[in-house]
Amino acid sequence: MSSTRNPGRVAGLWYLLIIFIGPLRLIYIPSKLFVSGNATATAGNIAAHEWLFRIGMASDLVGGVVLVLLTLAFYRLFRSVDRDLATQVVIFGGVMPAIFFLFGVASDAGALMIVRGADFLSAFSKPQQDALAMLLIWLRGHLNTAAEMLWGVWLFPLATLVYRSRFLPRFLGVWLGLGGAAYVILSLTGELTPQYQNKVFTIAQPVMFGEIVLTLWLLIKGARPQADSAVAG
Repeated sequence: MSSTRNPGRVAGLWYLLIIFIGPLRLIYIPSKLFVSGNATATAGNIAAHEWLFRIGMASDLVGGVVLVLLTLAFYRLFRSVDRDLATQVVIFGGVMPAIFFLFGVASDAGALMIVRGADFLSAFSKPQQDALAMLLIWLRGHLNTAAEMLWGVWLFPLATLVYRSRFLPRFLGVWLGLGGAAYVILSLTGELTPQYQNKVFTIAQPVMFGEIVLTLWLLIKGARPQADSAVAG
């Protein structure tokens, strides 16, 4: 069964791309370039690895587009189940997170501009410029914490659609719902008690794997609405 005749496999391909793109700027680049509490070292790392930092920005731009395409693929897959819930998936999981991606890129661009030493920043000393760059990096981190709310909320309508559909196993819907709740709790923890955010993330990891399992299921087995299956038959 080809991906062009199977909307589930198309969604799986977009989802897989997001899984590969997302961790680059979210996990890999911070682990390589950012030094907690040390603005000078962080600015020096960004300056020394400017292209890596720029690739992270580009990956966010691509990721924002792929998110919209992914949710549109889900809309095509689930519109026969519940059109309103499928629309919520596009809004909460595609359009709104994509906007957060763009804001994040703008913040990173500002940090890079400061690190490169723009002429109009000559009024600030080097330590002050490093501190400004670090401020924008931290702002990006807080933007990610806020975006976690959307990363969770969009999974609720998706989980309901998966559970109600008869072409995907119901346990995936339950797993996705638990993952959505975990992301919401993680976002609220980051805003209310940030000192516990890493601990909450560690505890919640098992339920967050539901998205990966869904991706693999769609890639391997695919999924097709009953109406499409009837036409194909």
